[in-house]
Amino acid sequence: MNWVFLCLAILFEVAGTVSMKLSSGFTKLTPSVLLIFFYGGSLFFLTLTLKSFDVSVAYAVWSGMGIVLITVVGFLFFQENVSVMKLISIGLIIGGVVSLNLIDHGAQSEPIHKSGQYK
Repeated sequence: MNWVFLCLAILFEVAGTVSMKLSSGFTKLTPSVLLIFFYGGSLFFLTLTLKSFDVSVAYAVWSGMGIVLITVVGFLFFQENVSVMKLISIGLIIGGVVSLNLIDHGAQSEPIHKSGQYK
């Protein structure tokens, strides 16, 4: 269920960013209201995700996949330029997110610092 919450957080964040673009600097009412709704929903689901995920992994996946998806939306719906460098950069983001998940779920080395307590 936690992955569902994280996916919802990502989708809401992407919808919020699209609404931000469509709001034209908060000059259009409907996209401006949707922007606030979607970002609120994104943070709500991200907060639920953090109950069981490390913040470093959850935030990296949330922000990284949000960047990838909004870039695709920009290419497809807002006629933004596609370049080899942008595609390589997106590939690096995806690789980083996958690496974090493999490290988090696979055999890992001893952490540099893990006190288990907040200071």
